[in-house]
Amino acid sequence: MAHRTGRTARAARRLMRQIAETDTDMASDFRQEFVRFAIARKAVTFGQFETKAGRLSPYFFNSGAFNDGDSLNRLAQFYSKAIFASGVQFDMLFGPAYKGIPLVSAVAVALAQSTRNAPWAFNRKEVKDHGEGGNIIGAPLVGRVLIIDDAISAGTAVRESYDIIRASGAAPCGVVVALDRMERGTGSFSAVQEVERSYNVPVVSVATLDDLVSYLKTDPGLVHHLEAVDGYREQYGVKAHA
Repeated sequence: MAHRTGRTARAARRLMRQIAETDTDMASDFRQEFVRFAIARKAVTFGQFETKAGRLSPYFFNSGAFNDGDSLNRLAQFYSKAIFASGVQFDMLFGPAYKGIPLVSAVAVALAQSTRNAPWAFNRKEVKDHGEGGNIIGAPLVGRVLIIDDAISAGTAVRESYDIIRASGAAPCGVVVALDRMERGTGSFSAVQEVERSYNVPVVSVATLDDLVSYLKTDPGLVHHLEAVDGYREQYGVKAHA
């Protein structure tokens, strides 16, 4: 009986190691999974697209392509994985109007499904003078607040969110976005780096331009876009964030 119990314990330990190894593999692979998913949803497309800075980019990211229940749910699951992988400490979530509103609600659900039940809130652009009033909907802004948005371009939404959170007596503790383009602004830093330097908070991305380039190298049907994307990165890109 003791011999059989020992074999059972060893088998259980082996199973736990296999589960842990699988979890590690999944954590390291979710970024490539997200890129594949975003391309399949046509949230990432290739061609020639003019940016706000007047540059011609060979790719375009549009979070509006996650426009049904299933794709929004899957997107939120990727955000949840990125948040857990980053180790960022937070007490609640905040989504800036407008794109941050569906994102923050979906991410809150995804986190709750992964045993982290967090309050969430969002702002409205116009202050309401009747009913509940004010410009914040959802949970009161308290403690460490993690901002959920789709991307950072000029950093306007982050700046507005930062001011709203601080005005409520809470503390912004980070920003989470779907894709970091790793692209210089008017200076030598990217929009993400500017946010990190200006507000002293980490910016977590589900994937980066580096992840997109890595994926293109492995996809025979898309590898022909690699030269243009890599060339654009060489011309306007910044080094990987520490």
